[in-house]
Amino acid sequence: MEKIKMTTPLVEMDGDEMTRILWQDIKDILITPFVDLKTEYYDLSLPNRDATGDKITTEAAEAIARLGVGVKCATITPNTARMTEYNLHEMWKSPNGTIRAILDGTVFRAPILVEGISPVVRTWKKPITIARHAYGDVYKAAEMEVEAGSRAELTVTTRFGGKKTETIYDFECDGVLTGQYNKASSIESFARSCFNYALGTNQDLWFSAKDTIAKKYDGAFRDTFQRLYDEEYGAQFQEKGLTYFYTLIDDAVARVIRSEGGMIWALKNYDGDVMSDMVSTAFGSLAMMTSVLVSPQGNYEYEAAHGTVTRHYYKHLQGEKTSTNPMATIFAWSGALRKRGEKDNLPGLQAFAERLEESCLDVIRSGVMTGDLCRLWEKGEAKQVTSGEFLEAAAARLSHTTI
Repeated sequence: MEKIKMTTPLVEMDGDEMTRILWQDIKDILITPFVDLKTEYYDLSLPNRDATGDKITTEAAEAIARLGVGVKCATITPNTARMTEYNLHEMWKSPNGTIRAILDGTVFRAPILVEGISPVVRTWKKPITIARHAYGDVYKAAEMEVEAGSRAELTVTTRFGGKKTETIYDFECDGVLTGQYNKASSIESFARSCFNYALGTNQDLWFSAKDTIAKKYDGAFRDTFQRLYDEEYGAQFQEKGLTYFYTLIDDAVARVIRSEGGMIWALKNYDGDVMSDMVSTAFGSLAMMTSVLVSPQGNYEYEAAHGTVTRHYYKHLQGEKTSTNPMATIFAWSGALRKRGEKDNLPGLQAFAERLEESCLDVIRSGVMTGDLCRLWEKGEAKQVTSGEFLEAAAARLSHTTI
């Protein structure tokens, strides 16, 4: 069988631990037998990020801006324990955060739905897409420990040399302090991405923050969304019968739980991080969550929404076979291949991405799945298989559909 051709490479970003093992298996079993795969490869494993002073992460992000589409494996963001384990020179920042900051995009995360696994929230009938702002806030914050008796002040030096100062707190005891920021240009890019994505997918758009507390900070987000809706997007939303509204995040949580789903829920950076985990878990599993970063320039980076599955990796090192769910990583590859096909006008590559996803879903529908899904299966007794066995079962279906 002749392999499906590609014309422009994907930016391929390898990762860490168990997901790195799955990454190679997915390529070997589900992709390269069918696709003449072209990638520009970047090794974002923690040892290589340390060896390159994390320049490799910046180079990968710049490659996405140049080539338009990337696919990323899960990576480790080190803590103190990881510093010791990997003998690191520095506690490197999240590669996801670095890539998001360079591309200045919005992360859209949505669950992978499959018959036989119902959401924990009984009212949810449709996917809920989390739109997460991907710049600034706590991910770019400065922080310090503060001694008792210190006065903490927020000082801004203007471009003309003037200073504006506001007292934060007079510490009567030891404490901690953090300072965060955002940019008007990034907030506007976030809002535009959300409105465009909602129009493109015909979904209502909700935005929530906490402007009753952060009146200026969160208020800037609220006002930017409202201005763009009033000036540019409102008429298009009304033509399509779509709704946009802002509400406090407290109210939004209650509304989402009572809803049937089907909307895009736009959130600030950390809020989106937390709520995407809540939504994915309530729909079934973090391993059943798609994630794509969309930049204002129309560049796309696809990744799994979960971590590196460290516990399974240690079992793998001891020679044990693991039942690690590969679905989110597979869908990262299929999403990137589909988008590459769209950009390069390659309908065969787009069709392959669709068949790849359906083949994997068919395996689950048949009652064959990894251990995390067996506990959620509602249609009789599920057969638990290893990661490799799952991939081979999907490949068998994929071979049948591509002949």
